[in-house]
Amino acid sequence: MGTPGFASYMLNFLVEAGKNIVGVVTAPDRPAGRGRKPKASEVKVLAMAKNLPVLQPEKLKDQDFLTQLKGLNPDVIAVVAFRMLPEKVWQLPPKGTINLHASLLPDYRGAAPINHAIINGDTQSGVTTFLIDEKIDTGKILEQEKIVIEKDHTAGELHDKLMILGAQVLNRTLTKIEEGNIHPVSQSELSNEQMRPAPKIFKEDCRINWDQPAEKVHNFIRGLSPYPSAITTLKMKGVKPLNMKIFLSKPLNKNEDMAPGTLLINHNTLKVACNPGVLEILSLQAEGKKRLKTEDFLRGFNFKPEACFEEH
Repeated sequence: MGTPGFASYMLNFLVEAGKNIVGVVTAPDRPAGRGRKPKASEVKVLAMAKNLPVLQPEKLKDQDFLTQLKGLNPDVIAVVAFRMLPEKVWQLPPKGTINLHASLLPDYRGAAPINHAIINGDTQSGVTTFLIDEKIDTGKILEQEKIVIEKDHTAGELHDKLMILGAQVLNRTLTKIEEGNIHPVSQSELSNEQMRPAPKIFKEDCRINWDQPAEKVHNFIRGLSPYPSAITTLKMKGVKPLNMKIFLSKPLNKNEDMAPGTLLINHNTLKVACNPGVLEILSLQAEGKKRLKTEDFLRGFNFKPEACFEEH
């Protein structure tokens, strides 16, 4: 069960590893693009190419769907980047329903563990497989593996590394279940530390606060890059405020006695005063335009005097 590319990669890995996939459950086709034509999920596209049965329920409690699911007679259900399942679904397979989560549970339960780990400046992440129960991301842990978060990793880069690692861990988990060699461990036995949540990130959560240390702003930007993207507003006298997405940045070992959000511009660099510190912007996108390297953006954009980024 899954929908996006993260799940599609793992489905392909399991197929290539020789796992017997009796069926695939994914989201219904949704209107997309300018023509609003129905578009299949990445998981469906792969499943069709592999000649795997596909179910696309609108509602997971729908009786027709439940009947079809039972008809597939699965030993185990593997869930990757899907929806919260009703009890009737996750209790169906005799060997349980397992989920792959992109964090070292019990830390970062929730919808956006990759983003939050980088925003918080963590140096380590990982993946966890666990048995689904009635609450979100709380079930008994089956397998875990750690990975280093490099200093300037973006959320997109960590996503791709965890996707590759996750496929291996998911396959290993299923093999152990098949062999009867799996030993679930309660999450309460793994850590006494205060666990951090990883709630879904909404557009209003993406606005940059320049009145913070440069390193913290840098982590915020890379933690939202490339999606959903950190946002700021460019303000210039006599010009309508312009929303901009910031994708890449670099903290500089210097301070400027300027208000947070003040811009320092020369012919090919754009720097922003923080509190304290200075952040160089390496990649950005003006509203309605395409993403550019800063030097290319500066060649085609006319900054007015006293231009600044809104503090928050």
